Amino acid sequence: MGEIVSDKMDKTVVVKVTKKVPHPAYHKYVKRSKKYLAHLGAVDAKVGNIVEISAIPPKSKNKHWQVSRVLR
Repeated sequence: MGEIVSDKMDKTVVVKVTKKVPHPAYHKYVKRSKKYLAHLGAVDAKVGNIVEISAIPPKSKNKHWQVSRVLR
């Protein structure tokens, strides 16, 4: 589950996935995020939407994910 941060490519969006992990020394939770390139199938999504992505066989060098559904 992540947020779409860019949709400037054709049939591809950049999804930023953020999670909270405990810091090893300070014992507080910190946010860590990673960006994934995801393929847009028949789903219509725009920047700011919260989407769910799922793994697929590689479509290109960096694109191994697909937008399965739009949550918000």
